[in-house]
Amino acid sequence: MDSPLKILVADDELPARNRLKEVLQDVSEAVNLSVVAEAGDGLKTIALLNDTAVDIVLLDIRMPGMDGIEVARHAQNLTRPPAVIFTTAFDAYAVRAFELDAVDYLLKPIRRERLQAALEKARARMGTVQPGLERLQQKARSHLSVSERGKILLVAVADILFLRAELKYITIKTARREYLLEESLTNLDQEFGLQFVRIHRSCLVARSAIRGFERVTDDAGDGHWAVMLEGIEEKLAVSRRQQHIIREIKGG
Repeated sequence: MDSPLKILVADDELPARNRLKEVLQDVSEAVNLSVVAEAGDGLKTIALLNDTAVDIVLLDIRMPGMDGIEVARHAQNLTRPPAVIFTTAFDAYAVRAFELDAVDYLLKPIRRERLQAALEKARARMGTVQPGLERLQQKARSHLSVSERGKILLVAVADILFLRAELKYITIKTARREYLLEESLTNLDQEFGLQFVRIHRSCLVARSAIRGFERVTDDAGDGHWAVMLEGIEEKLAVSRRQQHIIREIKGG
């Protein structure tokens, strides 16, 4: 007999979680499963995934703060990511989710037969990375996530001072520490263009952290502009191509 599927139920509404657990109980007659955890928001879901062995997450799309799509994207950084089944009362995502090969999508109220089919489908995808989730995201993420020691570390975008491409990694710099991220700087620029500004082809800085610009002369006697950021002493060079941002930001 197969081991019980370890399931996490994530929904911001307690009645919805209770209803889903009831349907899971009904399905347990046909599918060996166990509800090991439940969460009412995205941050709690990530915390539970770090500390609890989970095979499948039944994940509400519309949650305050961090929505289900973002949670699912962060969960991909786990050494063994859980399979994801999205649940929602809104069907606008349905066609897109299936076209992009999401594990499955269940429209509330969830029927026993559909849930059973989704669980059986998800069993085959446990532990594998789910592609295409970034294309489902309708708004910029509230956090970036990195994997350290097999766990997910969330970095609030509001705390990031700059993002700098170095070799195949992106360095995330906050006032407290640095993190290494495996993403494309171009994609980050497209996603967070309202919050960050490109000062160099390899560097984005947070608009809210800019405290000024300074003319700097290097050892060879050549001068260039640098940006000064709140919370750090390091001054970041502004490329000639991007010097227009100095006028734009000063003028703003």
